[in-house]
Amino acid sequence: MVAIRPGSPLTGSVTVDGSKNAALPLLAAAAALRRPVRLGNVPTNTDVETMLTLLQQGGWHAARSVNDPQTTLILPSDQSQPDLAPEVAARIRASYYLVPALLGACGRARLPWPGGCDIGARGMEQHFKVYERFGDRTTMDDRGYFVEATARDSGTVSVMLPFRSRGATVAALLRAVVEGRPLRLGQPNLSPEVLSVVEALRTAGWESRFGENTLSLRPPVIPSEESVSWRVPGDKIEAGTLACAVAVTGGEAQILGVRSGDLAPLVDALRLLGFPTEADDGTLTVRARGARPTGRSLQAVASLDPGALDADFEPPLMALALSLPGTHLFADAINPGRHGNLLPQLTRLGAKIHELCPTECRITGPQRLSGAGVEATDIRTGSALAIAGLTAHGVTTLGGLEQLRRGHADLPVKLHALGADICEVIP
Repeated sequence: MVAIRPGSPLTGSVTVDGSKNAALPLLAAAAALRRPVRLGNVPTNTDVETMLTLLQQGGWHAARSVNDPQTTLILPSDQSQPDLAPEVAARIRASYYLVPALLGACGRARLPWPGGCDIGARGMEQHFKVYERFGDRTTMDDRGYFVEATARDSGTVSVMLPFRSRGATVAALLRAVVEGRPLRLGQPNLSPEVLSVVEALRTAGWESRFGENTLSLRPPVIPSEESVSWRVPGDKIEAGTLACAVAVTGGEAQILGVRSGDLAPLVDALRLLGFPTEADDGTLTVRARGARPTGRSLQAVASLDPGALDADFEPPLMALALSLPGTHLFADAINPGRHGNLLPQLTRLGAKIHELCPTECRITGPQRLSGAGVEATDIRTGSALAIAGLTAHGVTTLGGLEQLRRGHADLPVKLHALGADICEVIP
């Protein structure tokens, strides 16, 4: 666990890791491409390490460079295994990204139901509908699911998603890559993590076009087996967490290594609350020293729509809002169990939160928090509690670091580098 106490305003500069949410589908895309891929800026959190283990179990050579541990080389499978170890695959949600690669290598894939953070049902109905459109057959039981490739064709596959599912969008893209077929996808998810996959496929010769309502993908005219190099973008969620930590302490800092376009909704929220914030040239700058909160109401409503607030920005903004004047609304219907994890932990610190329904709540501030023992029951709950602990009177002890490290290898270390009074302790 870590112990956190309020202290001096956070100052300085720090560089974020590569994004876990982008690295996982890019690793799966490398496996689906069946070409050597050199992937740079790969983070070392435990979810990524689990994905590398699964690739190795499936027969791919996936190893970090000895000279540069942030670079990983993925080579095509030569001894494919369709049945990955269920106890390993069940640790992460992103194991489902490997289905297309396994179908291409083995013609079938057997996986347990996805695991990861306990923040609500991990529905895969849209994934199965995508595979059905490609002619695959899916069966399910209590332990997991089995997908088998049963048809071969060369025509365009058209899929209309009922909502902008990130997982189903990646599944459609990678299934098209494996089959070498054109794809027309309606109502796609256009998050930065998905667009990172699209851009990576472009460097491999795939043509793509996308707008708010449609994404199309076409295979290369002349297939190639040459190696390609990709790079994982910086972690926008880690950047957002650090930005909220700087703001809540009234500090001034630069957060490096993240694309400015990925942060627009967060920057808008911080500015609305009264914190001068800029994002350009790979640097996020927060100047909260001497800033006066506006008292304006923040409506942090998570959405899958293009350009909307990412659900993973909502927890750190909630922790920040507790210290600010105004009445603020928070909503996350995408991850229905997240409020059920976060709100009771914030309440243990003395927060007064009006729960409107299981996915919506209202906060009126500023509130005075007191240190207590709290638990990181999922990745984003852990990061939000770390922010709250920076203002809570007394000592806050944050347990469940294994959850936090699934998404961030060293978030407490980065906070400490900015001057936070935070250290790891033995329970």
